[in-house]
Amino acid sequence: MRIAVLGTGMVGRAIGTKLIELGHEVRMGSRSADHPGGLEWAAESGANASLGTFADAADFGEVVVNATGGAASLAALRAAGAPALAGKILIDIANPLDFSGESVTLSVVNTDSLGEQIQREFPEARVVKTLNTLNASVMVDPSRVPGDHTLFVCGNDDKAKRTVTDLLVSFGWPSSGIIDLGDISGARSTEMLLPIWLRLLSTFGHSDFNFHIQRAR
Repeated sequence: MRIAVLGTGMVGRAIGTKLIELGHEVRMGSRSADHPGGLEWAAESGANASLGTFADAADFGEVVVNATGGAASLAALRAAGAPALAGKILIDIANPLDFSGESVTLSVVNTDSLGEQIQREFPEARVVKTLNTLNASVMVDPSRVPGDHTLFVCGNDDKAKRTVTDLLVSFGWPSSGIIDLGDISGARSTEMLLPIWLRLLSTFGHSDFNFHIQRAR
């Protein structure tokens, strides 16, 4: 499969590398086609890896992954262009974190979410929110955290969610640990997990942890 990964940071590189390992063709997208980190990743990742602008990557991908920082996500997707996103699954990993104050807060919360903002602005894209509640290393290697733990997906398109779930299973996530929270408004709840995630990071001193939902059978 051809997959676009928008974002050259830690999350984008982790997702892109995993997808390459699984045999997919990956084009990483950046503001410029000569981003040093993106070029380095492409050179290290082999023939199935390439770098382009956000628009280049979105046009290339059958599936698009938004791995940009939440504050920059809408601008990056606008640069990718609505026509290039139309009809495609858009996996949104970003969180609307606001670093401008003394502590990190959410810039969108309670009655809206970044996932919903993306779906509203790009109504022809099939947005699926997932992977935003854990560290990039655990996203692509769930065995870093022992035992059972949980991933969430939400989105308006059931077929898109099934496709994304299959991709997550290929990452090593058991299907029994992936919980479908319904439509894209479920992104409000997963994005609002970030404050407690950040507090746990401070408490533990590392990011190899995740949430686990235990329910009665």
